[in-house]
Formats: sequence, C-alpha cells, structure tokens
Amino acid sequence: MNFRKLSLRIRIFLSMILLILLTYILIAFMTIYQYNEQTINYNKRRFARKENATRLSIKYELDNTRHPLETSELFDYFKEPILEIAKVHKVNINFYDLQGKLLLSSKAIAAKDSVYDKSDFLKPYELKQLETESRFVETEEIDEDENLQSSYSYLNNKAGVKIGFLKLHYIQNNSVQDRNLIEFLERLAYVYFFMFIIAISFAYFLSSYITRSLKTIIEKIEKIGKTGLQGGSEKIEIGATSREIYKLVSAYNNMIDQLEDAAKKLASSEREQAWREMAKQVAHEIKNPLTPMRLTVQSFERRFDPKDPEIKTKLKEFSEGLIQQIDVMSSIASAFSDFAKMPKQKREDVEVVSVIKVALDIFENQNISFVSDTAEIHLHMDKTQLIRVVTNLLKNAIQAVVDVEEPKIKVTVLKHSSEFELKVEDNGEGIEEDLKDLIFEPRFTTKNSGMGLGLAMTKKIIETYGGEIDFNSAVDQGTTFSIRIPLK
Repeated sequence: MNFRKLSLRIRIFLSMILLILLTYILIAFMTIYQYNEQTINYNKRRFARKENATRLSIKYELDNTRHPLETSELFDYFKEPILEIAKVHKVNINFYDLQGKLLLSSKAIAAKDSVYDKSDFLKPYELKQLETESRFVETEEIDEDENLQSSYSYLNNKAGVKIGFLKLHYIQNNSVQDRNLIEFLERLAYVYFFMFIIAISFAYFLSSYITRSLKTIIEKIEKIGKTGLQGGSEKIEIGATSREIYKLVSAYNNMIDQLEDAAKKLASSEREQAWREMAKQVAHEIKNPLTPMRLTVQSFERRFDPKDPEIKTKLKEFSEGLIQQIDVMSSIASAFSDFAKMPKQKREDVEVVSVIKVALDIFENQNISFVSDTAEIHLHMDKTQLIRVVTNLLKNAIQAVVDVEEPKIKVTVLKHSSEFELKVEDNGEGIEEDLKDLIFEPRFTTKNSGMGLGLAMTKKIIETYGGEIDFNSAVDQGTTFSIRIPLK
C-alpha cells in the first residue's frame, strides 16, 4: 500500500493511530528499562546493607579476641560464629588466606562437608583486583530470575593487620519484581486498549472534520468539471473553521468569481466568432448563385432585341436560369435555418424498422441492403427527424461509393437490452486520418458541393434524444457510422 496515494483523511487517521501505538510501545519500553534499573539498584543497595552488617558482625568478633588473631587461627575461632552470622544476615561467608586458599566456608560447615578444600582458591584476576582496590563486587547471572552477587575484601584483625580475604556472596531472586512488572504492563495494556478504542473514534471524527471543507471543495471542482459554472451557486459557505481552511475556501471562492468573469467573456467572444463565421459562410454561399445571375442578366441585356423572332424563347431561357439560381439561394437559406433551430423533442411512439424501410425505398438504389435482428423496435422520438437522420447518412454513403466498381451499402438495425443501434456501412473511399476530428463540424465537407451541415445536424438530433453517434473509417476500405439511442 502506497501511503502517499491515500486520501488526506485516511493519512491523518492512520498517522494518529500510529502515533498512539508508538507512544504505547515507547512507554512500555521505558517502563521495562526503568524497572530493570530500579531492580539492579535495589539489589545493589540491599547487598551493600547485608555486606556492611555482616562485616560489622565479623569485626565485632575479631575485636573481642584476647589477642590479635593470626591467619592460622581463623578456622578454630570462627567455626561456630560463622554459622550464626551467615544465618542472621542470610549470606554465604568464605575466609581465604593471603595466598587465596580457602580456609573456612559457612556453606560447607552447614552441610558438614570439608571446610578446607585445597583445590578451592581465589581466581588470579580476583587476587589482582584486590591488590589495587582492596574491595570489589561481582554480579553473575544464574538463570532468568536469579543473580549471584559476590563481594571481596581484606580481613583485618583488631590490630589492623591483614590476615586474609573475606568473600560474601548472596543469591538475588528477582521473580517478585518480574511479576510486578508483568502485572503493571498488563494493566497498562488494558488502559491503552481502552484509550486506543477512544482514539480510533476521535481520530476518525477529527480527520473527517479537518478534511470536510477540502472534500466540499473537491466535490465543487468535480461538479464544475462535469457541468460547468452555474453562477454563484458553486461557492462554498462555511462557518467557524481554522485559519488555513478559511484561506483555502476564500481563495476558491475568489477563483470562482474570476472563472465566471472569464467564462462570460469567453462565451461572448465565442458567440461573436460564431456569428462572424456564420456570416462569412452565408455570404459565401449566397455569392455563389449571385455571380451566374449577374452574368446571365448582363448577357441578356447585351443580346436583347425586341425584333428578334426568337425573343420569347430566349426570355424563357433567361427566366429559367434566374429561377434556378433563386431556388439555390432558397435552399441555402432553408439549410442554415434548419441548422440554427434546435430540434424540438417531439416524442411519439415510432416503429423504427418500418420507418427506416420507407426511407430506404426513396432512394431506389439496388446497392443498398437492409438487415434487422428483430421485426419491430419502438422508440419515443420524432418520426420526421429519424427519417432526416437516415437520409443524411444514406446520402453520404451513396456519395462515398460513386467511384467504386462494386458499390455496397449495408444498413443494419440492432436491438440491445437498453438501446437501439443503427449502422450504415459502405465500401467507399473512406475518411483520411487528419479529417476524422472535423467530420461532425459545421461547414466541414469533403465534397465539391454542399454546405457541410448534414452530419452536424444529424449529431445534434441524436444527442437531443440522449443518444450518441460515432464512426470507423479506413481510406479506400469504407466507413461505418453507428447510432445508439436509449429505448426509454
């Protein structure tokens, strides 16, 4: 999952949840660390107290002797007191001579074992460390819950003379502290679980609140992209909110005002341009018949002779020529008038198959074939406009196959689950690739005659009834126009 591709609301929500989890993990880690530190310090302090009390007891015994004890007298003198001292302070006590050989052990005496083991010596590094520090402490881990703490120091008689080494060792059991730690973490987990549920709800509502205005802006922008500007209705009205969101919404509303002004100016400019283009086209189309009319009148004026016995015939020819050009101008005016009018949505029940057959019969062209996958198809539309659509497509197809040796035009009617489809296919000259984007534009035509309004008018009619028109074409292979109109 790519975090950067998620929505802002989800990113805020996940970030808050992740922050809570990291906080819990950090607190749990610090708690464990603090418990371990406290346990270590507590064990050190407890062992130091035991060591100090034990040394005081041993010093008391050494100070109450009749004469300063020698190393060789330690065993006989402390054979019994060492058990009592070890029992009171709950430590194990070992006496070593100055060479590090074991002289006396409270544990060995209590177990009634040999108290003088020649093989038991202080380790060389222990002796070396005692030479420099005179006292040091070691900690050794026995298992998961127990540590062995040992202290080493010199043993002096009441005269202050060194007569041996004293080793005290005590087993620290940390099971109680570990249980306390586990219980604390369990309780902390319950608290954090409850807080986590609350935090999820809070994070969800907070992220939704933060992104609510942004979501509104996105919806407005998407609506503008689909339907265009609709005056001030696209502005966002907000109440109390953060300063950043307020600035963003204000900037958006200002942008809407600027877009509206720009859209009005653009629409006005486009209308003016459209009128200019239409005026040029009308002027061009009217000039075409005017020129031959002018020449005809001038020619007749030069050749007119009232005494000519064929004057009536020439006058008739002159009149017919003028009438023909006037008819052309009338057809031009009618074509532009029809194109300018939006087709009225006159909806009536039309049986499509029979209407298309009638439209085909008008052409009486043997090269046209008709195929329908059903006997009847009913649409709610204007019958006259349907005939106009079919006629325009057939005219284009007939003109496209004029220079083809074996011209073929196929009209196919299909009924789908929710729409009606009409296909007009020819094997004519086809449409070049660079002209395909212009095929439905007004005034565009690939023919030497005509005004290029047929397909533009056809598209306008189809779209009026919620349909669509498209085509496929290849040069020298033919063209297929497809029309689809919803059945309801």
